[in-house]
Amino acid sequence: MFSTLKTWWATPLVGIGGALLASAANWPLPWIIGSMLAVILVRCSGWAIAEIPNGRKSGQWLIATSIGLHFTQSVLHEILGHFPLMLAAAVLTLLLALVGIAFMRRQGMDLTTAYLAFMPANFAEMIQLGIRYQANVPQIAAAHSVRLVLIVLSVPPSLFVLMHMNPAAPSAHLPADWHWLAPMLAGGVLVAVLWKRVGLPNPWMFGPMALCAIVTAVFDLHMALPSQLSHYGQLMIGCALGSFFDRGFFRRSPLYLAKVAAFTLSMISCTFLFAWAFASLAGLPVLAVALGMMPGSTTEMYLTAEALNLGAGMVTAMQIMRLVVVMLCAEPVLKYWLRRLPSDNAQR
Repeated sequence: MFSTLKTWWATPLVGIGGALLASAANWPLPWIIGSMLAVILVRCSGWAIAEIPNGRKSGQWLIATSIGLHFTQSVLHEILGHFPLMLAAAVLTLLLALVGIAFMRRQGMDLTTAYLAFMPANFAEMIQLGIRYQANVPQIAAAHSVRLVLIVLSVPPSLFVLMHMNPAAPSAHLPADWHWLAPMLAGGVLVAVLWKRVGLPNPWMFGPMALCAIVTAVFDLHMALPSQLSHYGQLMIGCALGSFFDRGFFRRSPLYLAKVAAFTLSMISCTFLFAWAFASLAGLPVLAVALGMMPGSTTEMYLTAEALNLGAGMVTAMQIMRLVVVMLCAEPVLKYWLRRLPSDNAQR
C-alpha cells in the first residue's frame, strides 16, 4: 500500500474537492458523483492518479452496513408481501437484457462478449466468465464501467428533478447507537473475509449487509450510520469508479463505447416504462420500483432511494433479487445459447 503511495496520494484529495464542489452546486449524491467526475477529469487531463488501495472495499463495507440497517421488521414484512412482484421484475430485467444482447450480436459482436458485456450483473463475475469463455475481456470491462457511470450520472439527477427535491435539503436521519453499531461494523469485516474465503460474490457488499440486516431484523433496531461515515463510503466508491477512465479508455474504441451508451440509455428508458406497469399493479411508488429494477449498482440505487425517502429497504431487496436471478441464470443461459448456434455464428 505505502510502496504505491505516490500513485494514489492525490486521489482522495481530488475526490474530496470534487465532492465539495458538487455539494456547493447542489448536485444529488455529491460525495459519489462529484468525486467520481473529479477523478475522471484529472485522469483524462493526463495525471494518472490511481485507485486507493482497498478504498472500494472500505466504501462498500460502510455502505453495506448502512443498507443492512434499513431491514427492520416492518420493512421485511413489506418485502415478503411483494415477493412475487420482485421476482417477476427481476426476471423481466433479465429478459430485457437478453433482447438487447441479441440486438448487439446482430450489430457484429460475437455472442459471448456481447452477452457478458451487457448482462446487468456483477462486474467482477462477468469478467471472470469472460476469461473462462475466452471472450474480449477489455470490451466486457469497458461496457460495465460505462454502464455504471452512465446510470450514476443520469438516474439520481433525473429522479431528484421528477420529485422536485433539492439535493441539498436536509433529510430526517435516525441516530447512531454505537453499542450496536461498533460490533456490527467489526463483525461485517469478519463476515466479508469469510464470504470471500468460501467464494461467494461481492463479499464486501453482501457480507456486511447480510449480517446487519439479520441483526436489525431480529432485534428490530431503528438506527442509521453517521452521515460522515456514509460520505466516506461514497467518496471511496466514487474515486474507485473514476479510476477506470482515462484518455486512452475513450480513444480505444469510440464506436463501441457509443453502442454501450445507447444500450444503457435504452435499458434505463425501458426500465422506467415497465416499472410504471408493475407499480400500477402493486400500488407501489413508480420511482421506487424503477430504482429496484434499474440495471445499475445496488449501492448507488440504495443511496438514491435513501436520499429521496423512497423505501431504501424495498429498493435494495429488489436489487438483490435482480442480482441473484441474473447470477443464477447467466452462465446456464449462455451455455444453452451457445449450444443452439453453429460455432462460426457464436463467434461472429
